[in-house]
Amino acid sequence: MSYSININGEVRIADVDGEMPLLWYLRDTLEMTGTKYGCGMGLCGSCTVHLDGEAVRSCITTVAEADGKSVTTIEGLSKDGSHPLQIAWLRNNVSQCGYCQPGMIMSAADFLQQNPNPSTEDIDAALDRNLCRCGTYLRVRKAVADAAEQMKEA
Repeated sequence: MSYSININGEVRIADVDGEMPLLWYLRDTLEMTGTKYGCGMGLCGSCTVHLDGEAVRSCITTVAEADGKSVTTIEGLSKDGSHPLQIAWLRNNVSQCGYCQPGMIMSAADFLQQNPNPSTEDIDAALDRNLCRCGTYLRVRKAVADAAEQMKEA
């Protein structure tokens, strides 16, 4: 069986087992390696993408579940790195190892669509399921707050 998935604005036909995790389709079949594998159980957030505009864990979302839907990965957030979150991430020197950062950014993008005026507590609660081994949470919080301000001004 084949599946039709709009990935970053391009319709892709996935001729794979429908039970394949979306993460493996993105990384192994399409070679879109921005989305990271972390735990494989949907707990760490490294694999976060948007499915029809909502943040999901691609390691526990199957290709069949994505059929007929739109997927946005970190590569599709902006073609040139101009999304306010990407700019804020750089400006606030968020990344250390950087492994969790695509998932953090994708979770934050979904969050800011729902809450454009977040408090510090709101940001912490929204990203509490995204794990960072380097512990850059304070810089993440600052970057999300900065991006929220930039998005208001745009």
